[in-house]
Amino acid sequence: MTAWVRFSHGGEIAFGTLEHDTIHVHAGNMLGAHQPTGQTLARTAVELLAPCVPGKMLGLWNNFYERAQKENLAHPPHPLYFVKTDNCYLASEKIIRQPLSYDGPVVFEGELGVVIGKTCRNVSEAEATEYIFGYTCINDVTARGILKADPTFTQWVRAKSFDTFGPIGPVIATGIEPDQLVVRTRVNGVEKQHYPVADMFYRPRQIVSLLSHDMTLNPGDVIACGTSIGTEPMPKGCTVEIDIGGIGVLRNHYE
Repeated sequence: MTAWVRFSHGGEIAFGTLEHDTIHVHAGNMLGAHQPTGQTLARTAVELLAPCVPGKMLGLWNNFYERAQKENLAHPPHPLYFVKTDNCYLASEKIIRQPLSYDGPVVFEGELGVVIGKTCRNVSEAEATEYIFGYTCINDVTARGILKADPTFTQWVRAKSFDTFGPIGPVIATGIEPDQLVVRTRVNGVEKQHYPVADMFYRPRQIVSLLSHDMTLNPGDVIACGTSIGTEPMPKGCTVEIDIGGIGVLRNHYE
């Protein structure tokens, strides 16, 4: 497994691989041609940024057997998804903020994120692996009270796209098997979610294939694979951790 990070150091934005507490700086394009520079930096000497800046983040809904059974939902014939806009992305350790225009419940949703590595259009499930750069942690933060506030229109994009509502990171892991991963979410150290990727209706490679037949997926785009049971409103002042073994821990404070 290789852990890729994007970071700020000395007023410049750069990227590299993280090994233990040392960053091996690379030059070029993380998602394209790149090579190590030979420079190393201590993890504590840099500010980690969101590991990529997606042109779009697509999020799945109703993608888990256990959640569907609990909520009496049917297996969808095609992945059901929405868009989170690019203003919402947030790095690990940064603050999720309650919107000024909304005072209702704000919910955490721990998810696996798929990072696209190259232009992907109309690919098969068997081909999908070569278009996936790697995997990351996502907190698909949602203003739950907005979703169905208007009975004529479910407001997916508004509810999920407030500033700071798209925490992502802290790394992009390559060389791992996504179907074997387990997602855990903790709030103030108490585990709230614990579910396997294997419980998905549509697993990562199949998701990439099917969505690539709907639209072109570009390098850096991210697909959040949906969440299972256990989501709850975040209490003000809490710390939320999305922990996926093999990737890392995405940690954010909520105010």
